[in-house]
Amino acid sequence: MPVMSKLVGAAALLAFTATNAHATTYFKEDFAKGMTKWKASTWKENDGTKGEFTVTAGDFFGDEKINTGIKTGPDARFFATYADFDKPFTNEGKDLVFQFSAKNEQGIDCGGGYFKLLPKSSEMKDFSGDTPYSIMFGPDICGATKRVHAIFTYKGKNLLKKVDVPCETDKHTHVYTLHVKPDNTYDILVDGESKASGNLEDDWEFLKPKTIKDPDATKPDDWDERAQIPDESDVKPEGWDDIPAEIPDPEAEQPEDWDEEDDGTWEAPMIPNPEYKGEWKQKMIDNPDYKGVWVAPDIDNPEYEADDKLYLYKDLAYVGTEIWQVKAGTVFDNIIVTDDIKEADKFRQDTYGATIEAEKEALKEIEEKKREEEEAKAKEAEEERKKLEAEEEDEEEEDEEDEEDDTKEVKDEL
Repeated sequence: MPVMSKLVGAAALLAFTATNAHATTYFKEDFAKGMTKWKASTWKENDGTKGEFTVTAGDFFGDEKINTGIKTGPDARFFATYADFDKPFTNEGKDLVFQFSAKNEQGIDCGGGYFKLLPKSSEMKDFSGDTPYSIMFGPDICGATKRVHAIFTYKGKNLLKKVDVPCETDKHTHVYTLHVKPDNTYDILVDGESKASGNLEDDWEFLKPKTIKDPDATKPDDWDERAQIPDESDVKPEGWDDIPAEIPDPEAEQPEDWDEEDDGTWEAPMIPNPEYKGEWKQKMIDNPDYKGVWVAPDIDNPEYEADDKLYLYKDLAYVGTEIWQVKAGTVFDNIIVTDDIKEADKFRQDTYGATIEAEKEALKEIEEKKREEEEAKAKEAEEERKKLEAEEEDEEEEDEEDEEDDTKEVKDEL
């Protein structure tokens, strides 16, 4: 190998090593040791609607060891669990990457699939939807709503993204990644593919608008908003108003039994006049003085306050999920909270990337087997139906023969 190539290769390796040496992973969970890190919330214990998480790879998977996660059950329950970080942390001056996988193998019709990052100040014993959180992220499906939630808490308000990001709706595992950067930009990825990115200030209502319409502005007196005006040169034709809207029906005839002494003078019924052209109106022409619809000019909003720390959370201490599912059966797995998108991407590739194709084949086999079983049941039911019909026909024939025999015996006796 040439000396220059060796030097370049060494430099690249050193750069990679230096970059990853500064990466920090605050939380990483593959459930290889079950739910030893996790705590159950007492939420919904008393009313009997609390669901449970089961450590399993689910009904189908690519690799049972890699794909083992936690599965919700039974149906129509609330689910809540959380885990502590080793110590609270801040993402000040650093990227924040929040990633996990969700497999809705039950074919979810209504239910959440999101996780939350929560501050140290939150009381977690009764962790629920009312517990204050910092970030809520992940899929949410119910009826026509099928979106990836990305909600940030800012000054006590939970801010939803202005434009929804569609989530996946099939039964396969999908990886959801939220990447928040210290320059106040973000990226939302599904299975490693960017689905939405941009500026936090633009895509969430963190701040008051930079500009507002001038409340003191008034429309000028000479401002003409009429796009068209009557053509003054257009004159009503003579005799226009002399044409009646209705005329007597010229084809009508007086009934033969009409008696003028009893019925009065006969008059033909009125019909629409084909010559009538309606009320005359001047034709319209484009207004040469048209200036458009007047809108107040924009001015700087005195209530706007810039904030270059929209991305910042100072005391993240927990990760958890609290959801409601009508049809349970979601498997959550491979959760990571880090400041390095490369670390999260590697985790995704080592888990989802290494097993998704085998998982697809496993589901395909299950569905094929189910289809064959359904076809066999349908065939069996059809054969049973034909058998019963044949038996009924035989019984009817026997009844007819018996009736014929009885009739013959009566005739013979007579």
